[in-house]
Amino acid sequence: MSALVMQLRTNPALAYILTSVVCGAIGQVLLKKGMATMGPVTIAVSRLPAILLGIATNPFVVVGLLIYVSGTLFWLAALSRVDLSFAYPFASLSYVLMLAAAWFLFSENISWMRILGTVVVALGVVLISRS
Repeated sequence: MSALVMQLRTNPALAYILTSVVCGAIGQVLLKKGMATMGPVTIAVSRLPAILLGIATNPFVVVGLLIYVSGTLFWLAALSRVDLSFAYPFASLSYVLMLAAAWFLFSENISWMRILGTVVVALGVVLISRS
């Protein structure tokens, strides 16, 4: 059995943290998809009702928000079990997931500097997870 699976079984907080990160990433992808279907939004008082109606009736945005909030519940459960200084660096794993999603799902151009920065962040998370 892999080391990660063993850690998840013995440390439910880690499972909660990772679930939170994945839910947050999926939620953000759906929010991006939903807002892309709306086109560029400029916030102005006169347009606010129309913008809010568009957001509230966009299924990608609504589902994205629900998944994101679900991730927040897992995050809160994790925080009830571990130190913030342990949990919070794991939130940066969303950078790795977002980079992959931006490239695979939205065909965004990803520079080598972004990739390198994301690798550095991931290595930092590995170091913290071993503490």
